[in-house]
Amino acid sequence: MSWSKSDIAFMKRALSLAARGAGYTSPNPMVGAVIVKHGQLISSGYHRRFGGLHAEIEAIRSGGEKVRRATMYVNLEPCSHFGKTPPCVDEIVKAGISEVIVSMIDPNPLVAKTGIGKLRQRGVKVKLGLLASEAERLNESYTKYIVKHEPFVIMKAAVTLDGMIADASGSSQWISSERSRRFVHGLRRKVDSVLVGIETVLRDDPELTVRLVRSRRNPTRIVLDSRLRIPLEARILDRAASTIIVTGAKKEKAELLKQRGKAVWLVKTNEEGEIDLKDFLARAVGEGITNILVEGGRKIYSSFLRERLVDKFYLFIAPKFLGDGIRLVERLDIKRVEHSLQLKDVSLRRVDSDTLVIAYPQ
Repeated sequence: MSWSKSDIAFMKRALSLAARGAGYTSPNPMVGAVIVKHGQLISSGYHRRFGGLHAEIEAIRSGGEKVRRATMYVNLEPCSHFGKTPPCVDEIVKAGISEVIVSMIDPNPLVAKTGIGKLRQRGVKVKLGLLASEAERLNESYTKYIVKHEPFVIMKAAVTLDGMIADASGSSQWISSERSRRFVHGLRRKVDSVLVGIETVLRDDPELTVRLVRSRRNPTRIVLDSRLRIPLEARILDRAASTIIVTGAKKEKAELLKQRGKAVWLVKTNEEGEIDLKDFLARAVGEGITNILVEGGRKIYSSFLRERLVDKFYLFIAPKFLGDGIRLVERLDIKRVEHSLQLKDVSLRRVDSDTLVIAYPQ
């Protein structure tokens, strides 16, 4: 199907609006809607928060009577079932909208193709596939959560040109530029959770909150701590955000942590006594966590890579050499080049003096 320049422009606007909901709509998808009549923008809306108005409803209410016989552009198939809100399909028909242009089918079995089917049955013209790839990327976490019942795992790291994430003393302040660090805080604002291992907590005592960009929320902080070594005075246990300690140990400290309002998840451990990542991820998705930003350290990066559990990479490469220090990863059990973990859909971006590599595993 061919699309006009105006079709593309209006759907880009819908996608841009949808992206404003990042971090606030989970576990729902990000959705934006634009209503147009005679080539002119009538109204628009987006899903602002979980449990709030859907994008289509916000746009319809904003446009009032003007939306009758208009065209709606929406990046995800309108819902046709009762959830936190009434079905959008019913409201679209009631408002008299004559055409709906949709980027992608909703992968949720409660919606998939039924929303479009009901619109067509009730006389609304529907076109599908406009900027589908962009729409799929926008809601990649939601899609994996719905289809595979697994969280979308994002690995973020800052490395030198010779692959170091810290110097020989263990200090990583600062390998990347200030602008790169602001970018990372922007990522934190958009995700459900941020994860580190206990070694990072013991060495750096991080807060893992959003501070360098404006935000109305902080992600849930997750610490993988198989032997429950976390100090009770660690900053990650403050009240700035919720914190989950994932452990394989049954200790009295767990009760002290719970008394402070922190969650403690007891999960399986592997033969080496480390957290069983698949058991942890199953627990996370069961708790409604759709995505996890993995921020270190080396053992954690290596474990996720070794088990092929990373869905997306953000790698900041700084124009520096250390020669000696802590490398990005350790043993990956890869013996030959042809068996290496390869990346696809690689994009490069300059962030001050750093190079940001965004990519996906093949």
